[in-house]
Amino acid sequence: MKFRNIISLKWVSFLMIVTSFFSFTCVSQSSSDLPNIIFIITDDQQIGLTSIEGNLVSKTPNIDRIAKEGATFEKFFVATPLCSPSRASFLTGQYAQKHAVINNDRIGLDVISHTLMTWPQQLRENGYKTAFIGKWHMGLDDSRRPGFDRWLSFKGQGIFVNGVVNDEGTIKQIDGNMTDYLNEQAVNFLKNNSKNKPFAMILSHKAVHNPLIPADRHSAYYADYEYEAPRVSKGNIESKPVLQRNVPWRPPYEYENIVPEPEEPRRGRGNDRTSIVADQMRCLLSVDEGVGEILKVLEENGQLDNTIIVYTSDNGMLMGEHNRFHTKRWAYDDVLRVPFFIRYPKMIEPGSKIDKMVLNIDWAPTVYDVVGIEPMIPVHGKSFLPLFKSEEAEWRTSFYAEYFHEKVARNTPSWQAVRTKDWKYVKYVGLDTEEMNELYDLKNDPGEEFNLYKNPAYKQQLDSMKIEFQNKLTEINND
Repeated sequence: MKFRNIISLKWVSFLMIVTSFFSFTCVSQSSSDLPNIIFIITDDQQIGLTSIEGNLVSKTPNIDRIAKEGATFEKFFVATPLCSPSRASFLTGQYAQKHAVINNDRIGLDVISHTLMTWPQQLRENGYKTAFIGKWHMGLDDSRRPGFDRWLSFKGQGIFVNGVVNDEGTIKQIDGNMTDYLNEQAVNFLKNNSKNKPFAMILSHKAVHNPLIPADRHSAYYADYEYEAPRVSKGNIESKPVLQRNVPWRPPYEYENIVPEPEEPRRGRGNDRTSIVADQMRCLLSVDEGVGEILKVLEENGQLDNTIIVYTSDNGMLMGEHNRFHTKRWAYDDVLRVPFFIRYPKMIEPGSKIDKMVLNIDWAPTVYDVVGIEPMIPVHGKSFLPLFKSEEAEWRTSFYAEYFHEKVARNTPSWQAVRTKDWKYVKYVGLDTEEMNELYDLKNDPGEEFNLYKNPAYKQQLDSMKIEFQNKLTEINND
């Protein structure tokens, strides 16, 4: 893989400091040397929902273009497979246990998320114009967070149809589909943005989260689609004691300190598996159209090739695997792994494939590396820029992931996990017995069907993974 020579961005950062000594209002000697950044994140989008990933039904030409003209990360994982903590990890480069946005239902997330030191905040302090447009979802508070010149968001999950938004502190009733509205606002920001300073924009979609209500113009697409359930063996479920648990349901008013967000109604759309997956793809049509509009305005402004464009999701989903449908929170790869496409021709050869294990905590350190600034807080991730220079670049051989139990997700206990290239160890926290834990041979069982934890033939491998697990915890706690 070739790495295209460019002017050192760290040297550009130095020039910014020198130049600002002579002119306080000047951002840099040549602000065009610093890349713009557009970070597009969808909600609950599992691997395989785009045509670039091999989906023969879904039509996503504009999302595909990012990957075709840039790089596809084939093993990109989130450190916590849940909306709020995953988004905070993308923003900070830290694990949830450090940034403290540990789940979706904890009281106080609003306050915590006002105190996070994020990469947009640091970029703003280094001359960037910044924007956040869409779903914030760390608490129900929709007010502006530090670090954003442009702010448009909504409370909690928000709703798809005729929602209410906080636009620069003004509460607005909108008409139409939320995905279309967010696309429009993102394009307006790009059109109105001055070219004399770099910008960073996060476009955070509610799509493709439940209740999956597509725009009216897309509601009849994929009418002939039929969902094909993945094969789930009897041994798959029998080897996983934790999946056999059934914690009694409690009415929401009995939960202490939380009030689960009620869902927007499906407006009469089907709840069968075919209807759900088809509506995922229909909602993605609007997202893809927005990506196309963004690419078009960047081309018209002459900014396309000087803009880093990322497309990703906050977590994956089980869509029938392990006999679980349209659910997240578990430690399996189908939930931890998400799409990650990035385009930046000054650094990335078109059609590049990255097969190293990269995490959402690596994104913020990568931004700091590109721009040439040091993070103000300790980060657990690392810049993945070396992976564009050489396929043989030194990289992690294992990673840690975690989940903190939520009262609204009664059947999923807290867990901690470590994954290597060929093995995964899952430790369930707070249960009465270690017999619930899991061990998988990913080389021979990539679908994680057969839990080997209690198999004596794998005791040595289990002991090795437990050592790796403790080493990862020590590494994180020392950062």
